Amino acid sequence: MAENTDHQGHLKSLAEQQQILASEIESKQRLLLKVTGASTTDIVAKKQALRDAPADSSIDVAINESQLKSQWNTSILGTSPYS
Repeated sequence: MAENTDHQGHLKSLAEQQQILASEIESKQRLLLKVTGASTTDIVAKKQALRDAPADSSIDVAINESQLKSQWNTSILGTSPYS
């Protein structure tokens, strides 16, 4: 029975640590937003653009490596590592 109690205590401790960590992450994200002046709307839009980048139709029409590399969208992805 004592072993079960030890596991329960450990799980409770892990749950508490997870809550503290989540709170710390949220605090740091809020501070970062405040310091950079970025809005959550801007961040959400940037993340969505990154998710959508692989579906860009210009990638599908590229017929060789050079054309594919030229489709690198620097406004979303930054400087190409392939240039």
